[in-house]
Amino acid sequence: MKKIVSLSFISFLVFILVLSGCSSSDSSSSSTSNESSKEFTYWYPWGGDSEKWDKDRIAAYEAEEGAKVNAVYVPDGITNGKLLSAISGGNPPDLVLGDGNDYQLAYSLAAQGALEPLDDYLKEAGFDENSVLDGFKDLMKSSDGKTYILPQDSNVNLLYYNVDMFEAAGLDPDNPPKTIEELDKAAEALTKVKDDGSFETLGFIPWIDAGEDPYTWPWAFGATMYDTDAKKVTLNEQPMVEAFTWMDTYAKKYDPEKIKSFTSGFGGAFSPDHPFMKGKVAMTVNGNWFANALKIYSPDTKYKVAPIPSPPDGRKDASVFGTNVFFVPKGAKNPQAAINFALYGNQDKVLADNINIWRSISIWKEKSDAIEWENDPVYDTVLKVAASSDSGHPALTSVASEMGDELTSIRDGVIYDHDDPAQLLQKAQDKLQETLEKK
Repeated sequence: MKKIVSLSFISFLVFILVLSGCSSSDSSSSSTSNESSKEFTYWYPWGGDSEKWDKDRIAAYEAEEGAKVNAVYVPDGITNGKLLSAISGGNPPDLVLGDGNDYQLAYSLAAQGALEPLDDYLKEAGFDENSVLDGFKDLMKSSDGKTYILPQDSNVNLLYYNVDMFEAAGLDPDNPPKTIEELDKAAEALTKVKDDGSFETLGFIPWIDAGEDPYTWPWAFGATMYDTDAKKVTLNEQPMVEAFTWMDTYAKKYDPEKIKSFTSGFGGAFSPDHPFMKGKVAMTVNGNWFANALKIYSPDTKYKVAPIPSPPDGRKDASVFGTNVFFVPKGAKNPQAAINFALYGNQDKVLADNINIWRSISIWKEKSDAIEWENDPVYDTVLKVAASSDSGHPALTSVASEMGDELTSIRDGVIYDHDDPAQLLQKAQDKLQETLEKK
């Protein structure tokens, strides 16, 4: 699910930073006292198997380097105000790992001056920027040219489809939909309506799972959303209008209230009651990690994956990257130790145990034999999508978090009230551009 920091939180942070005089020179002086120490505080965002894996790599690092990592589980720490409070209170962690789409929030925080630039620390650690895949380099640097974010690994989104349901509807599971037109035809063939008008099955719902992320479909349709060179918000563009208009065709055809009623009794992605696992939704867009959820909770479901369909002028075989990112908050006491651990922790040989569960992708050009997904049909598609020049990180701007809010609101206005997307997009574009210029 998309995680959003409100504008009021960002404004509050900037206000506090100004009052506290949290300038670059202040933070550097506060950092030098511990620069020779290997002890630092690290916030991580996840529990379950991922937490166990993270603790294992922490223990290995401590044993190898003689370091002391004060690891703290802080779920949603970026989005619930804890990080901002820690920064404004002068007691931030030294390192934070953001989960998936938190990269947009981290980028926004960097643009607001709430993160430490990492260039000197990366240089000291021997980091070579040229070893990173090109698709991640734009994320690492803010508009001032400094590096604020170190990617760990990334997820991509795929189209999952039920093989048995395809065959029952007379569709070829070896020929999944590649275009939006083909997706719509397949969705209609896979939808079954009861005599009382309720749904027995739905072929596809654009706005559930990864489709709920407000950037997923605009990106597939080819929208840019933000012009980096001109520093202009570009929401009211034709691909964006087409994306929302397309979603509205599903709303008009199937009624979003009926869809909500149909899905309300189902569980989330890590639940055996997810509608795809129950055979109630035949196709859905979700991350590469959903394959492991299916293995755990619905091992008998026969499914395949394909790249997300797109219109003729859209982004083919592409995805928004959901990148896990390391960053150092402003005022951190031991950023060098933090970056040393981050670089250790995102090596392929260290990430392999995690990648071999979730099928995520590494950020490095040179791959390790420790990653075991050779000839795996899901991972083959993951790599294909990750390698697409059209895959990337949208909305790399200081108003990224506000933009997500606006796009979600616009989508709801379009699918529930059938509002004109062009008018809503123009209004949001003007509002965000004004906010951007003030920042």
